[in-house]
Amino acid sequence: MKEIRWMSDEKFPLEMHKARVVQKLNLLEPEKRLEAIEEAGFNTFLLKNRDVFLDMLTDSGVNAMSDKQQAAMLQADDSYAGSETFFRLEAAVRMMFGTKFFLPAHQGRACEHIISKSLVNSGQSVLMNYHFTTSKAHVILNGGKVEELISDRGKELNSTEKFKGNIDISILKKRIKELGSENIAFVRMEAGTNLIGGQPFSLKNLEEVSEICRSSNVTLVTDASLLADNLHFIKTREEEFMHMSINEISLKIGSLSDIIYFSARKLGCARGGGICTSNENLFKKMQALIPLYEGFLTYGGISVREMEAIAVGLEETMDEDMISQGPIFIEFMVNELVKRGIPAVTPAGGLGCHVNAMSFLEHIPQNEYPAGALAAALFIVSGARGMERGTLSEQRDENGKEPLADMELLRLAMPRRVFSVSHAMFVVDRLHWLYKNRHLVGGLEWVEEPDILRFFFGKLKAKGNWPQELLNKFKQDFKNSL
Repeated sequence: MKEIRWMSDEKFPLEMHKARVVQKLNLLEPEKRLEAIEEAGFNTFLLKNRDVFLDMLTDSGVNAMSDKQQAAMLQADDSYAGSETFFRLEAAVRMMFGTKFFLPAHQGRACEHIISKSLVNSGQSVLMNYHFTTSKAHVILNGGKVEELISDRGKELNSTEKFKGNIDISILKKRIKELGSENIAFVRMEAGTNLIGGQPFSLKNLEEVSEICRSSNVTLVTDASLLADNLHFIKTREEEFMHMSINEISLKIGSLSDIIYFSARKLGCARGGGICTSNENLFKKMQALIPLYEGFLTYGGISVREMEAIAVGLEETMDEDMISQGPIFIEFMVNELVKRGIPAVTPAGGLGCHVNAMSFLEHIPQNEYPAGALAAALFIVSGARGMERGTLSEQRDENGKEPLADMELLRLAMPRRVFSVSHAMFVVDRLHWLYKNRHLVGGLEWVEEPDILRFFFGKLKAKGNWPQELLNKFKQDFKNSL
C-alpha cells in the first residue's frame, strides 16, 4: 500500500477508486425518522431501507462491486452441474488459500451450519477467540457448548494492543488438557472478531494455535469472513510478516487451518460463501450435506452470476490498495470521534467504527440495552442506521437468564468503496451533538422477544418519552435542518 502524505497536518483517507454508478440517498425529516424507528420497534434491522439515509448496519452484501466484477457476471455458466463458473471460483479460492477442496454455500452462516452439523456432537465444546451470534447459535443447536478464550487485552475497549483478537495460548493449552481432545469439536479462530470491535488476530498467534491443535489432534477452523481487514492489519502492524505479500499471508493462513470458511458477502464483495479444506476426510464429512441443504456441489445455492463476481472479488482482495479502504476510513472516523471526546473502541479495527455505548450512555443499565438505545437515538438525529452489538445481540439461556455482554457497542459499518469522507463526517457531527445531549436518551424494553437471534426481528419500546424529548431538542438546536 502506498503512503499518501498531505501538506497540512490533517490526514484524510484517500479513495483509491472513482464513482461511475451512483445511488440517490434520501434524508427524511426528523419527525418521519422518529415514526420509522417506532414502527420498527426500536430495532434498526426492521427499518425500511427507503427510510434510511446512510446504511451503516453491516458490510454484509452491501460492499460496492468493481467494474471487473460486474463484467465477469456476464460470462456466467448456469449449468446445474459441472459449471465452468464453479471451476473459476474454485481456482480463485485455491489461489488465495492453497486448499485442495472447495464447497460452495449460499452465505457464511450456511457454512457454519454445515461445519457444526458435521463436527459437533452433543456435549462437546467449541473453543474460540470470540463468538459471533450465528456461529454460537449453530454450535448450541447441535448440542455443543462455546468457550471464549480471548486474551484479557482483547476485552479492553481502549488499549495499544494491535491484535486484540488473539486467543490466549496458555488458556487454550489448559482447556485442551482439561477437556481432552475427544470432547472438543473444534477450535475456531475468527478473523476480525466482530463483537469486540472488528479486532484482528496476529499471524503469529494463528501459528501457535495451529501447532497446539495439530499436536493435540484437534481440528482448527478459521472464519475468514472479515479476513480482508485482518490481512491489512497483519501486513501493516505485524513486523515479522510485513515483508510478505498479501497473497503469501493468505496462503500461510490456509496452510495453518484445517478448515476455512467465509461469507462472500464480506470477503469477495458479492453474495455467497464457501468452505475450503485440504483434509479429504473433513471434506467428505461435509460434502454430502451441501446438496441436502444448499444445492448441487457446483453451485451450493449461489447464483452463478454472483459466483463469477466472488471469483474476481477474491483476486482483488490480494490488492493492498483495495483491502486498505475499509480500515483507513474506519480509522479516520474513530480518530475524529476521539478528538471530540466521544468514547470509541481503539485501536480502530475492521468492519466499522465502534462506539462504546456503555460509556456514552453510562446512566443506562445494561439490561435496558444502551447500545440499542444509542442506535435508535442516532437514527432519530441523523437517519444513519447502525447496529447494536451488545446484550441485545445475546440470547437468554435455557433458564431464561439473560447474559450481559462484555461490551455494549454501536457498530457503524463502513462497507467497502461506498461512503465518502463527508458521509463519515456527517455521522461524526451528529454523534457529537448526541454526546452533548446524551442525558436525554433513555433505555429500551422488550415488546416481542424471540428465543433465537432476537436482535434480528425482535421489537422493543422506549422506557418513557425520551425519543420525543430528544427530537424536540434536536429541532430546537438545528432549526429547519434535517
